Amino acid sequence: MLFQSDNAATVHPAIWEALREADTPDIGYDGDAWSRRLDGAFSDLFGTACTAIWVTTGTAANALALAALVAPHQGVFCHADAHINADEAGAPEFYTHGAKLMPLNGEGAKLTPDTVRVARAAIRDDVHRVQPRALSVTNATEYGLVYTPDEVAALGEAARACGLRFHVDGARFANAMARLGCHPGEVTWRAGVEALSFGFIKNGGLSAEALILFAPDLADTVRVRLKRGGHLLSKGRYQAAQILALLEDDRWLANGRAANAAAARLAEAAGDRLALPVEANELFVRATAEEAATLRTQGFGFYDWAAGEIRLVTSWDQDAAHVGALAAALAAL
Repeated sequence: MLFQSDNAATVHPAIWEALREADTPDIGYDGDAWSRRLDGAFSDLFGTACTAIWVTTGTAANALALAALVAPHQGVFCHADAHINADEAGAPEFYTHGAKLMPLNGEGAKLTPDTVRVARAAIRDDVHRVQPRALSVTNATEYGLVYTPDEVAALGEAARACGLRFHVDGARFANAMARLGCHPGEVTWRAGVEALSFGFIKNGGLSAEALILFAPDLADTVRVRLKRGGHLLSKGRYQAAQILALLEDDRWLANGRAANAAAARLAEAAGDRLALPVEANELFVRATAEEAATLRTQGFGFYDWAAGEIRLVTSWDQDAAHVGALAAALAAL
C-alpha cells in the first residue's frame, strides 16, 4: 500500500489509448500533428495565447524555463525547500550555465511578497553581488500548501517591482487547481506568471510534462535549449499525445480532485497529528519512530520526513480500500 509519492501511481488508461492512436507515421521532433495542437489546447485552457512545449521530466521543465529567464551571472529567488534547490542535483545551475539559486524561507515552503522585497533590497546593486533576475515558486508547494490567486498576484506584483521574471513549478498544479476551483489563468498569466512547469506525470501521465510560456520572448530560446540540452525527442508525438489525452474532458483536473479527496480522508483521521494544513495531496503527520514502524508492519509505505514526522502522498488512482485501511491505522495510533 504505497503512499511514498504520486510518482508511484499507474498510468491513466486514456494515455495508453492515445499512444496507440499516435502510433502512426508522422513528421519527427515537434512537427507532428499532436505537437502542433498543444499551443491551441493550452491557449484555450488558460484563456490567452501561449506556447506549450513538451518535455520528459519536471526537472527539465524547470531548468529550461529558468535558463530562458536568467543569464549565467544572475540569480533566482526560490524557497530553500523548493524542488529546484533541494531535489534537482544542480540541474537549474547546469542548464543556466551557472545562475545562482538564492534560497529564501517561509512556512510550508511558501514565499510572501515581503520576503521577496526585503531580500531584493538587501542586495547591493554592484559587481560584487549576484543580482536576482527571476522568482520561482511552487504551486502546490513541497509541503502541500496552495497559493491562492491573490497570493500569486501579490507575488507577481512584487516580482515586477523588483525587476524579476516569474516562474511557477507546477509539478502538482492539478492538485492546486482542484483545491482552488478557479480559472487556471487566475494563478498564472493574469497574476504575472511568465513560465509554468505543468506537471502531468504525477497526475496520471507516463513520461511527458508541459512547459507553458506566457511571455512570447521565451519560446525561441526554450526551443533551442530543448535541443541543446538533449530533450528534443525525435518522436515527440508520443509525448504530445499523453498531454492531450489528460487535457481532454479535464481528466487532469478530475485526477487532481481524486488525489486530494484521498488526502482529505487521511487528514480527517490524522487529526491533531497534522504538522501543516492539508490543501492538496500531501500530508505531514507527527509520528514517533515506533509509530512509524507500526504503520510499516501493517503494509503501508511512506517516507520519514523531519524528526518525528512522516510524509504521506496520495495519487489519482489510490485504492479506496488502502486509503480506508491507512485512515483506520492513523486513527488507532
